[in-house]
Amino acid sequence: MPSSAWSNKRERQYEHIKDSLRSRGKSEGTAEEIAARTVNKERVQHGEATEANPKTLKDTPAPVRGGKRSHQGAQGRTREQLYEEAKRKGITGRSKMNKAELERAVGR
Repeated sequence: MPSSAWSNKRERQYEHIKDSLRSRGKSEGTAEEIAARTVNKERVQHGEATEANPKTLKDTPAPVRGGKRSHQGAQGRTREQLYEEAKRKGITGRSKMNKAELERAVGR
């Protein structure tokens, strides 16, 4: 555990994230770095840290964000993910749209 200021909950969260990243093939160092950054960001967003970057405070927490930033690589989100967002936004004609049309319709 990188920080003694972490609660037992944050230490468990760190270990869980690190183990998950290791099981997906990340190196030990990379897994530790990502886990520590994730836990520290959660601490800031929940008011558990004394210092905070203003950008971090304004950012939407991961559980609320719900994967909106995932799948931004070469192929992006799946058609089903785009369809669900179009449904939430009330876009008409979405059932007949293909992936490219849905991407344009939801504005991403």
